[in-house]
Amino acid sequence: DGKRHELIGGRHYVNPAPSPYHQTVTGRLFYELTRLIEKQAKGRVLFSPLDVHLGPGTLVQPDIVVLRPRTESIIGPKKLTGVPDLLVEVLSPSNRDYDRRTKRLRYERSGVREYWLVDPEERSIEQLVLRNKSYRDPIVSSKSITLRILRDVTIDLDEIW
Repeated sequence: DGKRHELIGGRHYVNPAPSPYHQTVTGRLFYELTRLIEKQAKGRVLFSPLDVHLGPGTLVQPDIVVLRPRTESIIGPKKLTGVPDLLVEVLSPSNRDYDRRTKRLRYERSGVREYWLVDPEERSIEQLVLRNKSYRDPIVSSKSITLRILRDVTIDLDEIW
């Protein structure tokens, strides 16, 4: 139907298909992550639509997924089953609160080590890192961002916008 369907805590969520600019930003970010991670054999980078099964009653489709070599085992023939190292959501006007609240809480509870909220309108990325089972002290970047799961990977955000 051209929409994104997700299941969180047994509740069904439906979002409209992303806009062309959303897809442009997602594509550029995917390219940079792939260039800096996969091309240097530091892990895998995958993009939506891709089902990620985080546990009973929870099936999400983040925009981008990053797996380090030790978590690549969650890749199955039809979906990922388990917790990725980094999940990236590119915000759209229709999903801002959903990504900031509902998904953030679920990712935190699932143990996702790093979560990015990419804001194309503000040209910034809010980086959330799991510490003591919660996301605290978000870092907002507008010039460059360094992955916490791979500290030698830094993205120049001028390449994204």
